[in-house]
Amino acid sequence: MSLEKVAVVGASGYSGEELVRILSQHPHAEIAAITSRQLAGQTLASVNPRFAGTRYARLKFIDSTCEAILATGARIVFLALPHGVASEYASPLVKAGLRVLDLSADFRIKDLAVYEEFYGEKHHAPDISAASVYGLPELYRDKIKDARVVACPGCYPTSVLVPLVPLLRRRLVKAQSICVFSMSGVSGAGRNAKTDYLFAECNESVRAYSVPKHRHLAEIEQELSIAAGNTVRISFTPHLIPVNRGIHTTIYTAPEDGIEPWHFANAWKEDYGSARFVRLLGEKELPDTKHVTGTNFVDLAFRHDARTGRIVLLSAEDNLVKGAAGQAVQCLNILCGWPEDTALL
Repeated sequence: MSLEKVAVVGASGYSGEELVRILSQHPHAEIAAITSRQLAGQTLASVNPRFAGTRYARLKFIDSTCEAILATGARIVFLALPHGVASEYASPLVKAGLRVLDLSADFRIKDLAVYEEFYGEKHHAPDISAASVYGLPELYRDKIKDARVVACPGCYPTSVLVPLVPLLRRRLVKAQSICVFSMSGVSGAGRNAKTDYLFAECNESVRAYSVPKHRHLAEIEQELSIAAGNTVRISFTPHLIPVNRGIHTTIYTAPEDGIEPWHFANAWKEDYGSARFVRLLGEKELPDTKHVTGTNFVDLAFRHDARTGRIVLLSAEDNLVKGAAGQAVQCLNILCGWPEDTALL
């Protein structure tokens, strides 16, 4: 059986490294190229000894040019690049007939004015952005199947959208009441050497950041508005916590008049009862990052606060797996018609 050739552009970052780890165990895919401007010519194992003795230990990084990528024969490309850079690669790759799975924010946001507002620059490939599919399988599985460009969601948005979208679609909550509190491990900030993310700065410390307008709000509110059928604005406060990886999100919202807690349980069961990577914890457990780290699962639970009349929704995921690389491979599996959990836990 022939293997599907794929390339990982930007394989030296945390998400790129996680993509290589997952794809190295994929029975139907072959990594034809890993790219990095700084590491070109070096082998994977020499740069990252964790891959010594594995399938791609001797695979060499190549320069991050479209010409070099096309020469490898890859037909599907993962872009694990910063926003603004990914779109510059996507255009020539798509024109050459390749399919693109983008882990940046470049193709997630449909309104380019909103993209420019949140990311501070003009979009480099508006035509591709208009045709891209938002790559959250639990919401857009059927559209992902035929997509040329898949815009893989951000880590925070995944943790917010999975619990909320089924409720907004059914008009179970008051959209204007939504308040979100999220906590993320330090790997969510990427591999750049910045003072704020040094061990001595993060350890024994918890802090909020990007208040009140984190960039991920753009795609969160876009997808919540689609689900609700009207414009949704939420309060969102992210926090950095001293762990390597994992996201825990707590959402406070008020139910619509006449809605009871069982409506929420039914909505999740209807949408996610057969979803491979959504685990509904029920009444006895609460999401915990240690139970999702290294996996592609997102764990959900909710509690009704009878004292205040509010609903508390909780989710946990691994920001590098379900929040990035794992979700991208889940989309790859859907694109290629393979079982959705191939190579994924």
